[in-house]
Amino acid sequence: MVKRRSAQADRIQPTMHDVAQRAGVSQMTVSRVMRGTGYISKDVRKEVVRAARAIGYVHNRLAGGNATYDNPIVGVVVPTLQNRVFTEVLSGINATLGESGLRPVFGVSEYSLDAEEDLVFDLLSWRPRGLILAGLEHTDPLQRIIAQTGVRVAEIMDTDGAPMSACFGFSHVKAGEDMARHLIERGYRTFAYVGSQGGLDLRATKRLKAFRRIIQQAGAQLVVAETSQGASAMDVGRAMTQKVLQHRDAPRAIYYANDDLAAGGLMHCLAEGIAMPDEVALAGFNGLGFLSALPKLITTTVTPRFDIGKAAAEWLMTADDSSGPRKIELPATLRIGDTT
Repeated sequence: MVKRRSAQADRIQPTMHDVAQRAGVSQMTVSRVMRGTGYISKDVRKEVVRAARAIGYVHNRLAGGNATYDNPIVGVVVPTLQNRVFTEVLSGINATLGESGLRPVFGVSEYSLDAEEDLVFDLLSWRPRGLILAGLEHTDPLQRIIAQTGVRVAEIMDTDGAPMSACFGFSHVKAGEDMARHLIERGYRTFAYVGSQGGLDLRATKRLKAFRRIIQQAGAQLVVAETSQGASAMDVGRAMTQKVLQHRDAPRAIYYANDDLAAGGLMHCLAEGIAMPDEVALAGFNGLGFLSALPKLITTTVTPRFDIGKAAAEWLMTADDSSGPRKIELPATLRIGDTT
């Protein structure tokens, strides 16, 4: 195994002693909290964790080992595995890292920024080669620890914002704008939106805001927006489509947060004999492969999921950080189907 000394090793890192002083406890207490051993009250544990994150301290699970050991681990945190989007991203990451002997270790945040923060702190305790995180929005403690440790971070699936190191993906703002313009050009003027995850998907929120802005500029209206508290699924999309079509203003087009929901909408319309696109238009997002097996091809935005995972992994393997933060665009494309 090649040994190297990273930029992280040259930074002055906070110590367990620093955490103990800030939390007002003994260094032994901090050690027990970090190792998860012995009885520590909930309040003391919370105070120690708060102190550690405030000063950017990360426990080193490899303490006692060789400080110059080249750890082959790359930490990956994704929002969900409940649809195919991030499994395809992970496939691109895994296939690429494997070429150089690196190994991804991943966690799932379920769209919670606090859960993402917890996962990142835990992953950093293993001193990974780098991190891959979804999106450009993260908690302040997470961003502080990234700056403190100097770990290289590839942020994926979004370019609407400022990356910490580098981001790989596409503009959700543009995706929302493009879909709105397409539907306006087709003559639709009353719209509905169907989402999921309780609105926690910040990238879907960016698309919706852009979509709403464009249709309003054209004198059209988003008459109803419904968001499920649960995960996206076809049955959820079917039930919510029935609900929004019963709205008093009768939306003529429905924009879905993803293809799973849109496919459910398609099934509802087919079951009820609702003609598409004459009576209602449907538009999804992601361009998932299963769409080609449906009775009608849903209009959607096709995202390069595997390629985004591949590009992020390649950057972690080879990139020189000297040029500062960067954005790598892998554009999403509008694909017009039978439903608009």
